Amino acid sequence: MDRTMGMLVIISGPSGSGKGTVVKKLDPDMGYAVSTSVTTRNPRVGEVNGKDYFFISEEEFVKMREEHQLLEHFAYVGNYYGTPKPYVERQIAEGKIVVLEIEVNGALQVKEKFPDAVLVFLMPPTFTELERRLVNRGTENAVTIEDRLKKSLEEIPLIDQYDYLVINDEVARAVAKVDALVMAERLKPVRNQQTIKDFASSQVKMEHYKL
Repeated sequence: MDRTMGMLVIISGPSGSGKGTVVKKLDPDMGYAVSTSVTTRNPRVGEVNGKDYFFISEEEFVKMREEHQLLEHFAYVGNYYGTPKPYVERQIAEGKIVVLEIEVNGALQVKEKFPDAVLVFLMPPTFTELERRLVNRGTENAVTIEDRLKKSLEEIPLIDQYDYLVINDEVARAVAKVDALVMAERLKPVRNQQTIKDFASSQVKMEHYKL
């Protein structure tokens, strides 16, 4: 029986880095539980309420914050985002790999509450590529794109506080890297204490053989 402890994986990166795409393609057989954040921003084309985000009003967001229902929360380019706390705690207790796709400052807030959380920073190979992706996405106007690009430059100095850096030059390769580093983290002895205790306490009868 797998007695591995649950763990928290946080994936951050600039808007346009491909975080959402990578998270959706993570290997489902590894036991991921992707947390759905709440946000006050409007849904983009193709986004589904309750799947991509819970799209709520600013009044609803404030209520959740005041009632301590959010593990972290932050403002980003004029909108509010947050992570529902009960879901994350429940899934970790059940041994799942909980994945949070959140902004840098939010990630560092969570790290303070969950020191064992694994922080992964995802970014395109170049700033020019990031700008190209934002423009080609066609979901924001020029002012919003400029705001997102400026925000990405503010995030660069904080990368050193992350555990891993993954360059998303090709989605399948980036997904494979995230899966691999998560597996390596899950195999650490500190995350397998119950398995170690079970092995040490088991009584195994052995026959003695003469050579």
